[in-house]
Amino acid sequence: MLFFKAGRQRHVHKKNKSYLARQPLDFIVVAEDESIFIYDVKVRSVWAVKGSKPRILSTGSHRKTVVYGTCAEDGTQCFRTYPEADSDGFLDYLKALIRKYPKTILFMDKATWHKKEARVKRFLRKHRHCIKVRWFPSGFPEANPMEECWNRGKDDVLGSKFFDSFEDFEEAVTTYYRTKRFRLDLYKYLCH
Repeated sequence: MLFFKAGRQRHVHKKNKSYLARQPLDFIVVAEDESIFIYDVKVRSVWAVKGSKPRILSTGSHRKTVVYGTCAEDGTQCFRTYPEADSDGFLDYLKALIRKYPKTILFMDKATWHKKEARVKRFLRKHRHCIKVRWFPSGFPEANPMEECWNRGKDDVLGSKFFDSFEDFEEAVTTYYRTKRFRLDLYKYLCH
């Protein structure tokens, strides 16, 4: 299995490298993804006095917020929160991306609201002069650099922390992604 994944990764990197070498220099490479943050505590290891039992409060809630995010090759990033992961939020997010990155090579996964919705297809077709879409391979999250942003965020924001209200939780998630700089090397994920 490991050999298969390494071979597949080399193949994907080779295809991406070849594709990017043929693109105009005025287009910026970005990777996009979204992640669901559930209003609850992510339990992780904590320090405790020997012999004592640490207690971590939990909400048991199923309320959530969805963060759409993009990291670009120049180190800039764009994060927005939405109530749902759906085509409405995605279209709104794409409009924000076009304002921030007028010419974009957009790498993203094959989520249903990215590929199947007619409105999204029309929007991408209409803006194909400024957004060139590349798809990450199915079932291969290691190729998507945004996964690192989500893992860090969930550890930093949710790790053994209890929020008194959903609004406090949303504010913590929004503030984290508004202020945190990830400095990801996109080409490490896409081409090496």
